[in-house]
Amino acid sequence: MLKKILIVIGAIVAFFLAYVGTLPGSYSVSRSATIAAPPEAIFTHVNDLHKWDDWSPWAKRDPNAKATFEGPEQGKGAIFKWDGNAEVGTGQMTIEKSEPPKMIEIRLDFHEPFPGTSYASFQFEPKGADATEVTWTLSGNQDYFERLICTVMGLNMDEMIGNDYETGLANLKRVVEAKPS
Repeated sequence: MLKKILIVIGAIVAFFLAYVGTLPGSYSVSRSATIAAPPEAIFTHVNDLHKWDDWSPWAKRDPNAKATFEGPEQGKGAIFKWDGNAEVGTGQMTIEKSEPPKMIEIRLDFHEPFPGTSYASFQFEPKGADATEVTWTLSGNQDYFERLICTVMGLNMDEMIGNDYETGLANLKRVVEAKPS
């Protein structure tokens, strides 16, 4: 009887591990918000990494995080490094592409709590004469072990990141709309 139970448990575990292997290895999470300002007014708050603390959803999670900046003040080559608590971890952002006032692409290198690389992008689409739709996207790859852990824990990237992106865009809207253009 014990042998049959172990065979059934082994088959379930093997099926589950095979299922995880069929899950997509890449992810993409996007959120958008319309902000009552021209693209140029919004672009400066994203293109200058020194201004991220004004609206970033992670800045409030660890106000004591250490931040350092390297490279140019803003735009391509600007680097922001952070070292924070367990909630924000450690890593760095590097602006890899900056096309004022249309788009920004950023490489995110996470060191702790889990090493990995992802890519974020911002698109600024004019909506009429006095508004802009801002779309913030995160994309990357998950290896088999990351997919396994997320599946076991019942997590997915859209749920984990989506709410933070919505909060960040709402903060960006508040900051930009509070300033005269």
